[in-house]
Amino acid sequence: IHGTRKQLEEAGDKLPAEDKTAIEAALKDLEAAVKGEDKAEIEAKTQALVQVSGKLLEMAQAQQAQQGADAGADNAAQKDDDVVDAEFEEVKDKK
Repeated sequence: IHGTRKQLEEAGDKLPAEDKTAIEAALKDLEAAVKGEDKAEIEAKTQALVQVSGKLLEMAQAQQAQQGADAGADNAAQKDDDVVDAEFEEVKDKK
């Protein structure tokens, strides 16, 4: 519940209003079910939330992929020219 709510806040206006409304309704239904003790109802409401929040998950994954691609491009652009290749030999102390 908390994770979905956090993702929903982070998505902001990027998510269509109809999807946002459906996710909020599913969250409220699940929160109400959790207050009770009916395991089947909790599982059903959890499954319903998973189904409606699929769009939110897709958007979060796309955003992370874009950030990863941007970071990779930044790292490639910033070459470290102070790197020196050298050969070495490991010396072990005799005890």
